[in-house]
Amino acid sequence: MNSPNEANEELRIGLVSISDRAASGSYQDQGIPALRDWFSAALAPDTPWRMETRLIPDEQAGIEATLIELCDDAGCHLVLTTGGTGPAPRDVTPEATLAVAHKVMPGFGEEMRRISLNFVPTAILSRQTAVIRGRSLIINLPGQPKSIRETLEGVKDAEGKTLVNGIFAAVPYCIELIGGPYIETDPAVIKAFRPKSAIRPRPGTENTA
Repeated sequence: MNSPNEANEELRIGLVSISDRAASGSYQDQGIPALRDWFSAALAPDTPWRMETRLIPDEQAGIEATLIELCDDAGCHLVLTTGGTGPAPRDVTPEATLAVAHKVMPGFGEEMRRISLNFVPTAILSRQTAVIRGRSLIINLPGQPKSIRETLEGVKDAEGKTLVNGIFAAVPYCIELIGGPYIETDPAVIKAFRPKSAIRPRPGTENTA
């Protein structure tokens, strides 16, 4: 019988872009295309995955309903939101995220702000957070493609050496701990970290010594 986090289980990712203008068609969404491109590069070829996308306005009830649907009905292991995390009156993504949470994961928000402060002083205005709902990890990301990439990958020097780890380094192990699939990444983009005891050999390398 396969375990719930069998290595070849398909990773299901929910992407939610939260924007009044984009949802109304007056502005072209950039968050979902940026995330689609990033995952295409960041996930290893032997990690099967698919995504569910949603484009919705800044309405707390609608955000909550979308997050619940992606976690409970679509079975997404990871749900990423973009937009709606600032101090403006219409920015209610963190409130909606916390409302559907079973557990709060404050370290993600702390690290996202620390990363972004390397680039812009207004990062302290962000209220991004992360939570667990059932067997799903929900993370609030920024809305701009450049900021999304920086948050996920971290801070690198001119030679590409990582100075500050991006938050995605911790995501695969977190998903595994809550019952999701084993995820491999391309270390040239982001290296997933997990304890040595949790590392599995890549296919075809089990008997090499």
